[in-house]
Amino acid sequence: MSWGTDQPGYPPEQPQGYGYGYGYGDGYGSGRQQQPYGQPQYGGRPYPQQYDGHDQQGYAPEYVPEYAPADYTAYPAPEKVREQASGDTAQLPPVEPEFAATTEAELRGREPEPEPAPAPDAPRKPAARDRYFDTLRAVALVRVVTYHTFGWAWAGMVFPSMGIMFALAGTLMAKSLERPALKVIRSRIRRLLPPFWFWGFFVVTAMLIHDWMPGWQIVYWIVPLGDPPGNAWGEQAWEILWYLRTYLWFVLLSPLLLRVFRLAPVAVLVLSLAPILVVHFLWEPPDDRFGSALTDLATFLFCWILGFAHRDGVLQRLKPFAVVVLSLAAIGYAGWYAFTHQAETGSYDLDDIPLAQAFWSAGFVTLLMYAKAHFRIDFAGLARFKRLDRIVTIFNARAVTLYLWHEIALILAVPLIDQFWNVPAFETYLPLESQWFMFGIGWILIAVFILLCGWVEDVAAKKKPRLLP
Repeated sequence: MSWGTDQPGYPPEQPQGYGYGYGYGDGYGSGRQQQPYGQPQYGGRPYPQQYDGHDQQGYAPEYVPEYAPADYTAYPAPEKVREQASGDTAQLPPVEPEFAATTEAELRGREPEPEPAPAPDAPRKPAARDRYFDTLRAVALVRVVTYHTFGWAWAGMVFPSMGIMFALAGTLMAKSLERPALKVIRSRIRRLLPPFWFWGFFVVTAMLIHDWMPGWQIVYWIVPLGDPPGNAWGEQAWEILWYLRTYLWFVLLSPLLLRVFRLAPVAVLVLSLAPILVVHFLWEPPDDRFGSALTDLATFLFCWILGFAHRDGVLQRLKPFAVVVLSLAAIGYAGWYAFTHQAETGSYDLDDIPLAQAFWSAGFVTLLMYAKAHFRIDFAGLARFKRLDRIVTIFNARAVTLYLWHEIALILAVPLIDQFWNVPAFETYLPLESQWFMFGIGWILIAVFILLCGWVEDVAAKKKPRLLP
């Protein structure tokens, strides 16, 4: 998420590394297989989940009405007008009311008075939102919650949420860097850290109550440049923080990355897949915070650079055939590698296989971004569906809140449903054993957290706090 948007959101966007002593997120975590809620503890890492305007082409032809020929006999000849101008204005020919003042001033040889300039501090009209990107971010967040409820290994192949979120954030970051880099980085950090601190206060306090005593690594709970520490009791809540850590590093590196990208856009975009090949085949990163951060950066570097390519119009200049063929080749390679290396991870889940994750996300997200650029998709018609459009707006404005609190909502859903068994009517008529029922309860709790905690995002963005945007 992005959430490097100048609007709320993306975004952002778990425990360490994925594959070298750790797992990977929606599984990049402990190395254990993701398990649905209500079953034994799993170590999955989520896959959560920033817009430039889109000019529309094609205007309706103008309708030019026909008028009767003008009658000039009501007005004197120019010579007569000049003679009358030196005399009484009462002798001037009749003039239409709305033009009378200007006409008389011109006849007396005066310049018309200029219109007053707008006040310098008048509020600017906000830029139009791109509903295509907004919708992708909202769907990515839904997919994250779905994956963490059911633990479906195929979910990442249907919709690679993390790759999409990093690409959207990269686009927004490239747009923002039209302003001074330090100002942009400060803005991104300001939007990210207050919601993180607010959420972290409750998580850290709960872990301290459950016999956790941190060392100096607690500094990562202030600025998550590395994975914040925690105990096993709170792992299910804090393991999602790998995304915030990766997003923060991309924000800090973006001024340099964007400068290098603009030297040779297409070449840099293609070569951005090289780091994950090096990490996987040539050099195994250390089994620590540095190694996990490096692996995550290598995995999603292509998607972040792809956001730059979209913003700079590079994708529009590429040939459709080449884009489609190369994207499908990347997806095919990722799928082949994931299914042929299940013995190493125990699953074909992309979150456990960083190389497959990188190539699948690269191909899938390229097709989505290229379709946006080539076909000028904007989803403006979403406004006709007011309720759905409203949900998309809320998800984007509260993306950080939704991402941080969704795991806690799913954790709390389990003991809450346990209490339902004590009510005979609930036990009889409600599907208390169904994970779909827990999925629904989880979303109700997420909505509660959005209402109770979402205002922190408004404060971070220097806006007036509101229950809902």
